[in-house]
Amino acid sequence: MMIAAASLLITVIVYILAKKLHRHIPHMLLSPLILTPAVLILLLAVTQTSYADYNAGAHWLSDMLGPATIAFAIPLSRHYDLIKKHAAQIMISVLTGSAAAVASSLWLAKGLGLNETIIYSLIPHSATTPIAMNVSQSIGGIPTITAVAVMVTGIFGSLIGPPIIQLFRIRNDVARGVLLGTSAHGAGTSKAFELGSISGTVSSVSMILAAMITLFLTPLLLGH
Repeated sequence: MMIAAASLLITVIVYILAKKLHRHIPHMLLSPLILTPAVLILLLAVTQTSYADYNAGAHWLSDMLGPATIAFAIPLSRHYDLIKKHAAQIMISVLTGSAAAVASSLWLAKGLGLNETIIYSLIPHSATTPIAMNVSQSIGGIPTITAVAVMVTGIFGSLIGPPIIQLFRIRNDVARGVLLGTSAHGAGTSKAFELGSISGTVSSVSMILAAMITLFLTPLLLGH
């Protein structure tokens, strides 16, 4: 019980400290999404604590993914008229991005000669974690591997998204939101809210649409 409580507390403290450090030194490698897992892995290795013992308390944080996703409906209600106005553009963009993500993952994984189970585990990586894991399980993948792939995708997308926005001078809030929500789901949406309320709201909508499209598109592409 003590280990469970300590693991939860330590995770929160490490994340808060990492966020403060990143605020003062905004380097890509010091992002809380990278620094926090790295520090926690190091602590577990040094203290020889098993992942099962650590997750006995820390799982409460991952269990909040579902409620946190639902909470995105709050800003959605505030910008409903804007979302309705750009509904067609958002839908077409997310559909194109999600289809490209699934198809390219399938093509690349087969090109690398990965076995079928691993391929099925990686294909849904662009959907948010709960849905991606369900899709993976339904098509014969390994949900645990899928969860890792989703995490890597989210971290990578949230890190390279802002530089891409700057490079191509994307100033439209809707376009920013679609880019981050479709490519980096929850992590990207968190980053989108840092850019503005509208970008964050559009990103949350894009994330949900991308998950739904992945849910229905993946079995069709694989013939399941």
